[in-house]
Amino acid sequence: MADAAPLIGTDLAPIPAGAAAEWFAGAGGARLRAGLFPATGAAKGSVVLSPGRTEPIEKYFEVVDELRARGFAVLVHDWRGQGLSHRLLADRLLGHANGSADFMADYQALLSTFADRLPKPWIALGHSMGGCLTLLALARGEARFSAAFLSAPMLGLQLGGIPGPVARAIAAGLKLIGLGGAPAVRTPAAPVPFAANILTHDRARYERNEAQVAACPDLALGAPTWGWLDFALCATRELATGPGTARTAMPATILTAAEERLVDNAAARRVAARMSGARFVEIPGAYHELAQETDDVRAVFWREFDALAARL
Repeated sequence: MADAAPLIGTDLAPIPAGAAAEWFAGAGGARLRAGLFPATGAAKGSVVLSPGRTEPIEKYFEVVDELRARGFAVLVHDWRGQGLSHRLLADRLLGHANGSADFMADYQALLSTFADRLPKPWIALGHSMGGCLTLLALARGEARFSAAFLSAPMLGLQLGGIPGPVARAIAAGLKLIGLGGAPAVRTPAAPVPFAANILTHDRARYERNEAQVAACPDLALGAPTWGWLDFALCATRELATGPGTARTAMPATILTAAEERLVDNAAARRVAARMSGARFVEIPGAYHELAQETDDVRAVFWREFDALAARL
């Protein structure tokens, strides 16, 4: 019998009908959370949705319902270190990582746990860090998916003018001397007001997402650590230069935000060019969180998703 886990609903983001969340064991026995949402009507496939850094399952309730209405069963999960999944440090607000191996093992455990409940074909949908890790799994040989849809994927980071090799050396060096768990950047002590945010132009969706965290503070996540930055720089370098990316031959869309402030669109374009069958699209006027953006941006998001799904 599945080990039931909670889902957090609010007035602005109620739990989708028929949803069920459960705990599953990741690398090293880490307790991780996933939510399974059945299709509305007969299922024509499944979407495995992997959120970005800081993002819990609950943030995607709206997207889940839109996917279900399209006939897809949806599996969403909390990566280790965030949401209600196992946190890696005593200070649970620090976003930490110990390389990519545990993430990859967790992802395989997720798919193995739910495989029998996910109608084929499967589409991998990853946002930001989730897009990076999704593509990393595909590049390392995960072959059960029929298509990939990557939303503002973390295929490079905006480093404020610091050259990539220098940033990698700093992060690796600090990790080596035992400072991997220290914060790499400062984060505000109070929530960022909508007017100062660089994630979305949509006030209602921004405030809805903030209300979810206020309703369950355990969902919150703060600054990344040097260990997380070391992981991110190594993973993006592997996708930029490693042979696995070029072997990833499936229908794929890499969707980026023209007003991006966090990840590197040029790096995403270069990665897309290495992939057979990949389409690169940049949405004008959009910030990073494309699925949380204004309706006109989201219309492009769904147009591109539907076009990809129609190819299966």
